[in-house]
Amino acid sequence: MSDDPRNVEKERSIPLLQEELEVSRRDITAGKVRVSTVTHERTQQVEEMLSQERIEVEHVAMDRYIDAVPDIREEGDTTIIPVVEEVLVVERRLRLKEEVHIHRVRTTTPYREEVTLREQDAVVTRDDDEGMTTSE
Repeated sequence: MSDDPRNVEKERSIPLLQEELEVSRRDITAGKVRVSTVTHERTQQVEEMLSQERIEVEHVAMDRYIDAVPDIREEGDTTIIPVVEEVLVVERRLRLKEEVHIHRVRTTTPYREEVTLREQDAVVTRDDDEGMTTSE
């Protein structure tokens, strides 16, 4: 090109070819994946100490006179409940007839049992384009 204005008319561009680009997408299956679970069972021993509590009731004869009704009291693991009766004498008095002693007795015994526990694993199977199957 020249800068001369007389040559401007002489130089023209003529478009001969124009390229265009078209982009598209398509899905291609390269293989398939299957996931399944496998359950395994195992036996496990359970050992634990079991505690029990039972009540023993004992009647203890007292047969003595008292001035007032005694309160219920506790001595260690024993609860003592006084039982009184009124008796007629020349004068009225309280006589402790008996006490009921309630003992708590604790025992511990070993306990054993077999239990079945289940566990699952995931198995992944992949099929590729060539029909080959692989597991992961």
